[in-house]
Amino acid sequence: MSKKNILDFSYEELMAYMTEELDVKKFRVDQIVDWIYDKHVFEFQEMSNLSKDFRDFMDEKFFVGIPEPIDIKTSKIDKTTKFLWELRDGNTVESVALFYPKRVSACISTQVGCALKCAFCATGASGFTRDLTPGEIIAQVLAMEKIKNIRINNIVYMGMGEPLLNYENTIKSVKMLNDKRLKNLGGRHITISTSGIVPRIEELAEIPIEIRLSVSLHAPTNIQRDKIMPINHKYPVEELIQACKNYQKITNKRVTFEYTAIKGFNDSEDDARNLAALISDLKVMVNVIPVNDNPAGFEKPSKRFLDTFARILINKGIDVTIRAEKGSDIEAACGQLKKRFIEKQ
Repeated sequence: MSKKNILDFSYEELMAYMTEELDVKKFRVDQIVDWIYDKHVFEFQEMSNLSKDFRDFMDEKFFVGIPEPIDIKTSKIDKTTKFLWELRDGNTVESVALFYPKRVSACISTQVGCALKCAFCATGASGFTRDLTPGEIIAQVLAMEKIKNIRINNIVYMGMGEPLLNYENTIKSVKMLNDKRLKNLGGRHITISTSGIVPRIEELAEIPIEIRLSVSLHAPTNIQRDKIMPINHKYPVEELIQACKNYQKITNKRVTFEYTAIKGFNDSEDDARNLAALISDLKVMVNVIPVNDNPAGFEKPSKRFLDTFARILINKGIDVTIRAEKGSDIEAACGQLKKRFIEKQ
């Protein structure tokens, strides 16, 4: 029998499997969980309050699927740290740790690559390989905490891949991160970012955890969005906005719209007015993001354009932020580190 990744088990699954199938005492399971999730010890032989025989037994049955860091870049500007991980099958994914005065936030991946091919995204250019397991998603958080000696208290599913196309594994990982016996992270500190997988957005409303929803909108019309986000052909803007309304009707939670601003494409005053009209019936925050370096060669708008764009939305009663760039000196956007690593080979 092949070894199992212990991180793929929820607490209930692990307790049932180890006590019922492997005849392990309940307190031993809790000891192992504490070593992994609290003490960040990922080798059974280092778990000192377990007997040698039991450590050997665990080595025979399980492994702790922590990825290997093959490239780590830390910003000299703001300490933003980007990790390129190698998984057990040789595939690579990225994560980012972002440091703020009162919190540490992590941006984590849910897939190896991405199938959506958004024009401004470096990950989409690499294509899609496979989904991550729940354990591979969670392992990014645990590995960053150990390497940087930090406690991550905010997690955003906004790394490589589309979380809602790996729905079951994504939601299982959310529930495990939220579990008080595992990571114990409050639902309000977990955000799922989606490019607009309409049926899954409505399913999210039924999850009994107060997670936050972020939608990558990036354009106020179908004509514009079609050009940069192929997923819009399947789920056009009107359907996406209606799904957000349905989600908000059930949850009463504010939705964040991510809006990547591209010079000469979606940053005009008319674009701002069109966006305001589109989302006028929703309780929202619009996060305006100057475009990162990208395969299509899009350029950032000037600060004057960004300020004018934001001011129009604010005058329409819409909450707006212009995202401050983090880790600009290390290319901290999704897919950039992997792309640079591949180019070196």
